[in-house]
Amino acid sequence: MPGRRVGRRNAKRDGDARQLILDAAENLFAAQGFDATPTAALAAAAGVPKGLVFYYFPTKNAILSALIRERVPEHPFDDLAAVVAPGDPAASLVNLDTAINLRDHHSSVLRVIMWREADTHPDVRHKLRNLRDQLLDVTTRVLQASTPVPVRPGTLHACAAAWVSAMFAIASTDRLHALDGLPVPTTDDLMNVAQVVAAGMTQLG
Repeated sequence: MPGRRVGRRNAKRDGDARQLILDAAENLFAAQGFDATPTAALAAAAGVPKGLVFYYFPTKNAILSALIRERVPEHPFDDLAAVVAPGDPAASLVNLDTAINLRDHHSSVLRVIMWREADTHPDVRHKLRNLRDQLLDVTTRVLQASTPVPVRPGTLHACAAAWVSAMFAIASTDRLHALDGLPVPTTDDLMNVAQVVAAGMTQLG
């Protein structure tokens, strides 16, 4: 069959094409949504024949699943020693935010897709829940390792949840402000939020 022979001769090109398809899907799904993106538009944006899209991904859902599975890290961060400032929970939180870097362009695009598609795609919803749970866990451990006084587990968890929500919100604000040409939040703004979380943790105990 001619199509099979061509595919074998151009295996390297086709392998690259798979990544081009995922790159195109990442950009288009973030910009206009999964349902509003036809497969033909994905092929055109990737610069590949439409048939090659279906060669790698039998359905458009398979493209979304591969994008979330392959490009969202399983463990966003797990090196506590690199971020914990003993006795200074606020600085530790800021260090954690810097290490995870949710404001990175690639990360922010993927998060747009995850939040947008979570309601209608169970695999995306599952991935988003896992990501949030992992961030909650690592933030709780960072707070526990950096606090100078004992804090109840419930308080640690509540403060960790507040910080994870703040990280997502600040990252989204960064992206929106950048798109609109507005000043983005500074490190001082982030530190102010971290100090509020840290103060609340020590007061609640």
